[in-house]
Amino acid sequence: MTPDEIEIAAADLLMAEETRSQIGLLSLRHPEMTLDDAYAIQSAQMARKLAQGRSILGWKIGLTSKVMQEALKIDTPDSGVLYDDMLFETGSTVPKGRFIQPRVEAEIAFVMKAPLDGDVTREQVLAAMEAVVPSLEILDTRILRADPMTGRARVIVDTVSDNAANAGIVLGAERHAPDAHDLRWTGAIVRKDGEVVATGLGAAVLDDPVMGIVWLARRMHQYGQRIEAGQVILSGSFIAPLECPPGTVIDADFGAFGSVAIAFD
Repeated sequence: MTPDEIEIAAADLLMAEETRSQIGLLSLRHPEMTLDDAYAIQSAQMARKLAQGRSILGWKIGLTSKVMQEALKIDTPDSGVLYDDMLFETGSTVPKGRFIQPRVEAEIAFVMKAPLDGDVTREQVLAAMEAVVPSLEILDTRILRADPMTGRARVIVDTVSDNAANAGIVLGAERHAPDAHDLRWTGAIVRKDGEVVATGLGAAVLDDPVMGIVWLARRMHQYGQRIEAGQVILSGSFIAPLECPPGTVIDADFGAFGSVAIAFD
């Protein structure tokens, strides 16, 4: 894609977010587009948001489970940017109309105390962590999930361009030392409107959620970015996304690890 095409795609996605109106698949508009193009579109949006006064809260990792990778016919995770206006308190309510088609996933979040850059090891990631936290990710789609004319579903370049479908983050109140729990065995019972609809364990995330941070640091280095001290990292979901129409209440019980909840007006 040309620089102009990248800027136009970024502007279209930001307008879709502002107006709550989805655009068509970028993979149909630009059949030749690559993952590098998709991350360039994501970065172009980031530049505009930062210029408008937003700040970076952290980063999200997505498509970490084999189930999601097989569904999209890919073999790599993706990543997106968390902005300061995406943070919701646990137990709070998302205002009506804030999102287009919100969905929720349960995840383990990492709070960093030191920067990470480049070809880091698992041990270096653990040393750079301040705490691990129960969390929910709110997803939204500024790009149609499928083209109405052809029926073609979005692919990874669409998702990455759309900030990896990220829209919000909900952090639990609990903070734990990185070595206080075996994160592969840390999971949640997730209820939607009081009914158990999903369960999962951290091992579903690349067999070890910490390895997601290793992947992210290496991926970001390719694009001249790095994880900074104080940032929050969503390590990837261990459940399938839950549709959250108006009136939905989501509660995630992580047992001894904590809990987190969000409602939608």
